[in-house]
Amino acid sequence: MAQMTGDEKHGPAATSTLDALWVLYTRVLRVDPHAPEDPLRDRFLLSKGHGPMAYYAVLAARGFIPESWLGDFGSFDSPLGHHPDRLLVPGAEIGSGSLGHGLGLAVGTALGLRARGLNTQRVVTLLGDAELDEGSNHEAIAYAGAVGLASLTAVVVDNQSATHGWSGGIATRFEREGWSTVTVDGRDHDALEAAFTAPHPGRPHAVVAVVEPKYS
Repeated sequence: MAQMTGDEKHGPAATSTLDALWVLYTRVLRVDPHAPEDPLRDRFLLSKGHGPMAYYAVLAARGFIPESWLGDFGSFDSPLGHHPDRLLVPGAEIGSGSLGHGLGLAVGTALGLRARGLNTQRVVTLLGDAELDEGSNHEAIAYAGAVGLASLTAVVVDNQSATHGWSGGIATRFEREGWSTVTVDGRDHDALEAAFTAPHPGRPHAVVAVVEPKYS
């Protein structure tokens, strides 16, 4: 990440997600950097795309993109923009960065896979707690719970940047719609792995990864 310099880096948005991304890509997701379009792959959708430095660093470490790309982050002709572009970044499933899009897209992806009979492929989306201020997420939460999208996991990185917050905590919003939930220390790799792989038959799964406050 230190190789990526320049303005508009959204540093806290990136550093808050680093551990969750690392555990997903090294311990959980079935993805192959040599076959990023494999139809049998798991799908990872970065909803929190406005701070992509950690994402790019993990993709480089896993071999999806050359490490040499990192130093040109955000430059005019770099494929690594301030928001990921799925047409330019191998391994990126969606173009993202505008708040509130990733969870709805993940629901659609999971439905599409289920319709094709691909029932063992995981669909994981990572969003920030502030994205839950967007109403589109709550439609997606309600629908996914109602139809039992068991292949879907939502990872909510909580750095206390939401405007409103939720009575009883973030997990309760998902639980009310029938989701399985786990709240963990977002810096503890073993706890994150256990949360990501916890059984949740017949239900979508939400992992709330709590990290230090944004402005701490």
